[in-house]
Amino acid sequence: MVRIQRRKLLASCLCVTATIFLLVTLQVVVELGKFERKGFQSSGLQDGHTKMEEAPTHLNAFLKKEALTFNRKRKWELDSYPIMLWWSPLTGETGRLGHCGADACFFTINRTYLHHHMTKALLFYGTDFNIDSLPLPRKAHHDWALFHEESPKNNYKLFHKPVITLFNYTATFSRHSHLPLTTQYLEGIEVLKSLRYLVPLQSKNKLRKSLAPLVYVQSDCDPPSDRDSYVHELMTYIEVDSYGECLRNKDLPQQLKNPASMDADGFYRIIAQYKFILAFENAVCDDYITEKFWRPLKLGVVPVYYGSPSIRDWLPSNKSAILVSEFPHPRELASYIRQLDSDDRLYEAYVEWKLKGEISNQRLLTALRERKWGVQDINQDNYIDAFECMVCTNVWDNVRLQEKGLPPKRWKAEDTHLSCPEPTVFAFSPLRRPSLNSLRKMWISSFEQSKREAQALRWLVDRNQNFSSQEFWALVFKD
Repeated sequence: MVRIQRRKLLASCLCVTATIFLLVTLQVVVELGKFERKGFQSSGLQDGHTKMEEAPTHLNAFLKKEALTFNRKRKWELDSYPIMLWWSPLTGETGRLGHCGADACFFTINRTYLHHHMTKALLFYGTDFNIDSLPLPRKAHHDWALFHEESPKNNYKLFHKPVITLFNYTATFSRHSHLPLTTQYLEGIEVLKSLRYLVPLQSKNKLRKSLAPLVYVQSDCDPPSDRDSYVHELMTYIEVDSYGECLRNKDLPQQLKNPASMDADGFYRIIAQYKFILAFENAVCDDYITEKFWRPLKLGVVPVYYGSPSIRDWLPSNKSAILVSEFPHPRELASYIRQLDSDDRLYEAYVEWKLKGEISNQRLLTALRERKWGVQDINQDNYIDAFECMVCTNVWDNVRLQEKGLPPKRWKAEDTHLSCPEPTVFAFSPLRRPSLNSLRKMWISSFEQSKREAQALRWLVDRNQNFSSQEFWALVFKD
């Protein structure tokens, strides 16, 4: 019951940095609470709290019962549970005993636990990882764990070997991560097979009198992938209905204009009427695959995809998407789409897998079957739960090894855990406005600077002393 309630809260904000304000009893760890109060008096760390959090008056019934049971027997000992300190306040939980199978760890965002000898791991959310707040000096028994499901534009430093290899554990969109989140936007196989939103081809052909063959819906304009430049060029060769802020030429109904409504039934019904959708990611990275790809497949629309170079490994079938990378120029892509648009037999080959409910990609099937978390499913752990438990379980495994006099297993991230090439721009597209050229080049210069930032950060962290932002930037721009 406790975990289900937590999932309900966490599921609504998995892809944002907003804090989930789930306050859990401090009573469950009496001795830890004593340390926490002492830490607040002596520590100079800034953790966003101006005073101690008071224990909530209404405890979850299950937790309260559990706490009382233990308190009858004995106070929980300070050394009983490894502490997992969220250095990024992603969960908002000031204290929670989390159970991971037979193991249990204490999870908290309270930074005063940094100096507690039972603190074994520090958990970071990539978007909030910055040089102004790092737990240094890093102790030998402190593992660092990175959770980062977002685009590289959120924090380019992480995407270079000197920084990503600072971490012991990772949960990223890469299949090579310790906890791969590649399918983070896909609820499961059944939504791919579902015909709920499918508009019959005959109806789509009739709708073509008022709708373009292609639809584009983006409001994050001119990102690192330079997708708007490509679409702008494509529009000179084929008609595209663009509903978002980027290249908009058509309006959604007023009630659907809010970006939050892009998962609304009404929005789905509009998009499902189209034959093709331009599914362009905001960045080009191996295994970075978002709802832009999965949504059209769920709706029975053929995605025209640009993004992950490894996308073929994740297609439901060999013929379920049109890949922009296979066409030398938007001109050729437009010609191919027109051909499919005018030939029902050729078009239906791209939706046959859905009509038959047949998914032939064993990699995709295996990934969905074996992942230890669910998407929008309160009956399963979400991927933050799974990340926490991955770290907790591995920490406990090492505790048991050391108890037997054996050396602990060393976990370490590799550069493949976040792999993104340097951003590029499409040279064929004429500039649409004077400011665009500098904006497009900004992503390239940002990427180049992030390499220097990564090297400077690695040197400073390896030195294992606190440092100032002035010291960091002096290293970044050192000749």
